[in-house]
Amino acid sequence: MATLPRPGRVEWIGLRTARGQAMREVEQALAEAGKGLAGDRYQGGSGKRGITLIQAEHLPAIAALAGLESVAPALLRRNVVVSGLPLVALKGRRFRLGETLLETTESCDPCSRMEAALGPGGYNAMRGHGGWCARIVEGGRIRLGDALVPVGDAAV
Repeated sequence: MATLPRPGRVEWIGLRTARGQAMREVEQALAEAGKGLAGDRYQGGSGKRGITLIQAEHLPAIAALAGLESVAPALLRRNVVVSGLPLVALKGRRFRLGETLLETTESCDPCSRMEAALGPGGYNAMRGHGGWCARIVEGGRIRLGDALVPVGDAAV
């Protein structure tokens, strides 16, 4: 279970400055240990939700289940879209994302805002595809194209 076929890759990064505001797409973000992403609304919170991740391969599935042609990452309100690695394999593990060290804390379940973002049934279209929340253990920059690589077997 610890072996993965290849590293993942950062495909998209977004920040939400305040509740209800649209996501702002960025090329890089500064992750602050125990806090969150600089400029994101969750910065300075409990740390359990320092960063949110979703798997790129799930975007077409969410779109299909919502009856849409495609879904833009910003609509789903996650900070980072990663491709090439099954995020569920990171459950209970630490991993490097660019310069940062993260650890998964909990699944990132959809909220009722998905009904407005994706249309009626949007919440249910995202169930099981919402991604993960992670704590920032060591801060640093996360950039488009950075690798996501699991490290060790530290349980959360």
